[in-house]
Amino acid sequence: MKITVCLKDREPVVKEFDHPISIREIADEMQKDYPYRLTLARIDRHVKPFTKMLTHDGMLELLDIRDEGARMCYQSSLLLLYIKAVHDVGGKNVTVRINNSLSKGLYTTVRHTTLTDEFIEAVEQRMRELVKAALPITRTTIERETAMEALKKNPDQALFDILANTPDVQVIHVYALEDEQIAFSEELVPNTSFIDIFELRKYRHGVLVRFPHQSDPSKLKTFEEQKLLYDAFSEETRWCSLTGVYNASDLNRMILNNTVRDLVFMNEALHEKKIAEIAEEIQKQGKRIILIAGPSSSGKTTFANRLCIQMKVIGLNPLYLGTDDYFVNRADTKLDQDGEPDFEGLDALDRKLMADNINNLIAGNTVDLPSYNFKQGEKEFGKRITSIDSSQPIVIEGLHCLNPVLTEDIPDEQKFRIYISPLTQLNIDRFNRIPTTDARKLRRIVRDAQFRGYSAAMTIHMWPKVSRGEDRNIFPYNDYADMFFNSQCIYELAVLKKYAKPQLEQIRDDQPEYPEAQRLLKLLRYFVTLEHDEIIPNNSIIREFIGGSVLVG
Repeated sequence: MKITVCLKDREPVVKEFDHPISIREIADEMQKDYPYRLTLARIDRHVKPFTKMLTHDGMLELLDIRDEGARMCYQSSLLLLYIKAVHDVGGKNVTVRINNSLSKGLYTTVRHTTLTDEFIEAVEQRMRELVKAALPITRTTIERETAMEALKKNPDQALFDILANTPDVQVIHVYALEDEQIAFSEELVPNTSFIDIFELRKYRHGVLVRFPHQSDPSKLKTFEEQKLLYDAFSEETRWCSLTGVYNASDLNRMILNNTVRDLVFMNEALHEKKIAEIAEEIQKQGKRIILIAGPSSSGKTTFANRLCIQMKVIGLNPLYLGTDDYFVNRADTKLDQDGEPDFEGLDALDRKLMADNINNLIAGNTVDLPSYNFKQGEKEFGKRITSIDSSQPIVIEGLHCLNPVLTEDIPDEQKFRIYISPLTQLNIDRFNRIPTTDARKLRRIVRDAQFRGYSAAMTIHMWPKVSRGEDRNIFPYNDYADMFFNSQCIYELAVLKKYAKPQLEQIRDDQPEYPEAQRLLKLLRYFVTLEHDEIIPNNSIIREFIGGSVLVG
């Protein structure tokens, strides 16, 4: 039997065995010479538990948390460890909810106990004891009908609702750590010794569970305060309360009962109200330069256009500029670490021309604004001869708009900075969260297929480069923002499923993007498809991705 073992950044190794062997045995042998903890395994691109016995030739991928699936495996395993430790310290009546990502970790709330520093220290100490004991984490697979019968006797209402309201979920995987049993949608590690890098930190009204970042799986990153994101998630929690939708089952029930129309309209009204508040704040502060930035698939273009409309409603008459028109000519674009043109780096923009244009506009001068010809890869002039009066603001949208270097030649007192991103507060249940990155990835898969001629495989293939660009160019600057806009539509995964599912299902199991496609399909199965999306207004942010927008050409 020949097993080809693949490790990231290493040449594949072919190993021969004359007897069946477990993945765990091979992983243990490879781990001693590998710098990062291996947490997930795939056989011929299918996720398998470490206990799986290999009996035939195949390709074995051993993965650390730089892989998206392995990262989610580590997180879910750590959460089981955390919840077990909370119950060991505080008792089974203490409840935990996993809320959202924050400060390179997960923000959780703990109820029915006094959340003191001493309590959190005791929980972390208990977690480390459990890690040292290398206790097994076991999995039981339960069929849908069997699970529903069991839940009637020992109710977990959120999980029962998921099964009752989501026909696509046919089995659940229940993981056990001693007496703690929780259903997780991800594969978990085989024992507690695999999850040894973490810390707990008391934060506001909850607990941060922090773990390594994908950029360096060997250690925790330095803690960074993210007040703006915390406040944005708190606002999203209030919106969930207003709409009555906290989990996937709540949304599914509304779709199945044909009551989702009011949810869609309420979500859009909340967006419009927030955009109007931002416009009023800009007017109040008398700012002239409005800078809008956010990661890929945040809905920046739709938001910028809706903001311009709201600014006009209160008597402002903004000029809209996109940084895409200030790309340097393609022939002058610098290359990235892979030797390919770096269109996402700051040097891809003609910063001096942009600053000169903006300063001249503010001074009342007439300016020849560029238009970028993407087919030719060059800026064109003579088509947008423009001037503005002293009362007109300039709205600028683009990847780098919060980076102070981009606008360093423009006075700071003129600037109002807005960060936009879809922050997913709607989770599968109180233990299984939906990463914000997955929501954006699904948006981009749909948009790329609808309007750019890219397959889902192409979008997934490009995503790591997109993520590296965001880590370098966007996320370090979000705390510069004066205001945050959460562009998530609480109903959007039910809409995106209609478009993304057939695209993801086209990816074959012999393609390298197959595992990620399967992970996203597993996520989508928890949502009932919103088939009749004509109820979504034509100025909605989600229209930027599914089509039918009156604001995005």
